[in-house]
Amino acid sequence: MSFLNNTKIAVIGGGSWATALIKILCEQSNVQIRWWLRNQDDINHIRKFHHNPSYLSDVNLSPKKIKVFEKTIDALKGADYVILAVPAAFVQESLRDLSEKHFKGKRVVSAIKGMIPNENMLITDWIAQEFKIDLHDTCVIAGPCHAEEVALEKQSYLTIASTECPTAEDFAKLMTCRYVTANALDDLYGVEYAAVMKNIVALACGITHGLGYGDNFQAVLVSNAMQEIGRFVSALDSRERELSSSAYLGDLLVTSYSQFSRNRLFGNMIGRGYSVKAAQLEMKMIAEGYYAAKSIMEINKTYHVDIPITNAVYQILYEDHAPAHIMDELKKLLK
Repeated sequence: MSFLNNTKIAVIGGGSWATALIKILCEQSNVQIRWWLRNQDDINHIRKFHHNPSYLSDVNLSPKKIKVFEKTIDALKGADYVILAVPAAFVQESLRDLSEKHFKGKRVVSAIKGMIPNENMLITDWIAQEFKIDLHDTCVIAGPCHAEEVALEKQSYLTIASTECPTAEDFAKLMTCRYVTANALDDLYGVEYAAVMKNIVALACGITHGLGYGDNFQAVLVSNAMQEIGRFVSALDSRERELSSSAYLGDLLVTSYSQFSRNRLFGNMIGRGYSVKAAQLEMKMIAEGYYAAKSIMEINKTYHVDIPITNAVYQILYEDHAPAHIMDELKKLLK
C-alpha cells in the first residue's frame, strides 16, 4: 500500500517540531497538509500571515499546501497519514474526540519522544490499543534532528522506524528533501525506547553542566548512557541492533549536547538550583525526559535492568534528592 500520489497528511500539534515537520512536508509537490492546533489565536495568525507566531516564527508556510483546523476530527478527514506531534502528556487530551472510525485506513506516525504518563506506554502501543490500529500501520520519527536547524535549512537526518520496512520507506520518501535525508528502519520498539531514554540522558547532562562538571565527565556520562539504553532496550526486545547508528547514538548525542535541547536546558536549570516546578514554569516547552524518567523506572520494576543514570535523574526530579549529592554518587558507578 502506497500513499505517495497526492498524499493528504494530518498534523496534530502546534509546537516547534510540528512546525518543522510541516516545513519539510511543504517541500514535496504531492502533499496536502491538514493542520490542527490547540491555540485559536495561532490558528487565526497562520491563516492570515502564513507563519506560526509561537514557534519557529521565521518559517514561511505555504497557504497552497496547508489548511488549518480547529477540530481534530476535521483535520483527519480524508487524510492518508496522521502525524502526532504534541507532548506525550497531552496526547490523550488532544485525541479525546476521536474514535476507531476516524483512524480507519490511515497510517499513524508518532513524532513524540515520550511515553503516555501514568500508563507507561509507548505512543505507538497506546495508539494501536486505543484506536485498534495495526502496528504495521504505525511508525515513529527519530533524529538526530532539531526543529531549529530544520528552520534554518541546515543539513539534517531523520530515521523513520516501523515494524516493517515498506511502511517506514513510504513515509521516509515524504520526509526527504534538499536539506533532510530520511532513512527507514524496521526497529520500531528499539528506536522508540531509545528516543524516550535519550531525553533522560540529556537531562542528566544538563544537570551535570549546571553543577559545573566539564566535557570530560559528560563524555563518560553519555558513553555509559548508551550502554544503559542498550541494556534496557534489549531486555524488552532482544533483537540485534546496531546502537552506534544515527537512530540511536546520533539522536542521543544531539539531544545531550545541543544548545537547542530542551531536556538539557531543563536539566541545566535543575543543576543550577531551580526547583522542578520553577524550571517547568520558566520553560515554554515541555521537557519529555521529566515524564520519561518516571515511566522507565516503573517499567523497570518488571525487568530489573541496571539503569543508574535514569535512577539518578528520577531521584533528583521525583524524590527531591540534592543534585550534587546524587551526581557525586553516580560518578562512582561510571567507567
